[in-house]
Amino acid sequence: MIRIYTDGAAQGNPGPGGYGVVMKYNDLVKELSQGFRRTTNNRMELLAVIAGLEAIKKQGIPVTIYSDSEYVVNAVEKGWLWNWEKQNFKKKANADLWQRYIPLHKKYKPKFIWIRGHAGHPENERCDYLAVKAASGFDLLVDEAYEREKGL
Repeated sequence: MIRIYTDGAAQGNPGPGGYGVVMKYNDLVKELSQGFRRTTNNRMELLAVIAGLEAIKKQGIPVTIYSDSEYVVNAVEKGWLWNWEKQNFKKKANADLWQRYIPLHKKYKPKFIWIRGHAGHPENERCDYLAVKAASGFDLLVDEAYEREKGL
């Protein structure tokens, strides 16, 4: 099984933000992170999941995603996402990212497990560290879809 731990952070919401990912498969561990100059916490939580899924190199292995984001976990596990898709994401935030997520979901069919953030879970704490560090960096990327949507 591939285990993907994710976290996102934004300073200001909107403000500088970042995501952190810890991926585990057997004895292999891979970490990912990236920072953006202006974004939101929910965008970073979702982008962490997307980045983790996009980094998978082996097909046909069960995937479990551990996230402290009720927004992301509930959207998928409670089926909200599929209703949003049927309504063409009308008036829904982060439509661009959800549309990017859907093919990955269909490809990997991940199971989501919600974990309490900042509760001492080692991988979640590491993801939070990576996300905050990425958001504090000097070479922050532009979250183009977000800034375009907000007219920035």
